[in-house]
Amino acid sequence: MSLTESKLTLGFSPCPNDTFIFDALVNNKLNTDGLTFEPILEDVETLNQLAKKGTLDITKLSFFAFYNVQEQYELIASGSALGRGVGPLLISKKKFDDPKSEIKSVAIPGKNTTAYLLLRIFFPELTTVKEMLFSEIETAVDSGSVDAGLIIHENRFTYQEKGLLKIADLGELWEQKTGMPLPLGGIAVRKNLSSDIKKRIAGLIRESVEYAFEHPESSFDYVKKHAQEMSTDVRQKHIDLYVNQYSVDLGEEGMQAVTELFEKAEKAGLK
Repeated sequence: MSLTESKLTLGFSPCPNDTFIFDALVNNKLNTDGLTFEPILEDVETLNQLAKKGTLDITKLSFFAFYNVQEQYELIASGSALGRGVGPLLISKKKFDDPKSEIKSVAIPGKNTTAYLLLRIFFPELTTVKEMLFSEIETAVDSGSVDAGLIIHENRFTYQEKGLLKIADLGELWEQKTGMPLPLGGIAVRKNLSSDIKKRIAGLIRESVEYAFEHPESSFDYVKKHAQEMSTDVRQKHIDLYVNQYSVDLGEEGMQAVTELFEKAEKAGLK
């Protein structure tokens, strides 16, 4: 094992589901047998952009972003965000009789996100989009600077507090159309690492997820540190929604859902 391969960069978001999953791995709660991990915490679209550049050894990224970087990265079976009832929401400040014709602008969390892919699939008429940090979208909708917003992560728990309205749950539309769970984001590793290192990384990520489930209180401080603006209740709701059996292992159904997502992206001509 080379010195370069023994120290690996690991990108994930500061969101509670990711810090819950990776706490054990990056905070010395597992035996990594000589491997060390340098955590790089960024929002998901920044991670998507870094993946396009091939910057990180291991990274969380949107499945739509992974669709476009498969020459450089391969998917790991553990650590994913995938499930039912987890989809992005299209929201607005006012009610629209015909959203597809009346909405003139939509704030999105990035053009490489699975959320944006779903918007293109289910609302292809909404072509005028403004990219911004996911946490700023509610404010943009509330201020009227955009007609609608595509929200992800914990914002699905908070938008109603601001008096905002749900136009559509894109995850529900996906489930109705495919019958499958929705693949949001996964963990990818650089293809040019040795097969032994990739195998060890995959095993350690699974161990980290399993440790998180077995010792849920262990990650409390790490999760809180990176999500101090959230209440304990919202942090826990976030974890409960986005961390599940597919986070331990995508399994056959999870991989089928990812394949279905890629087929729809290809059919829609999206890159």
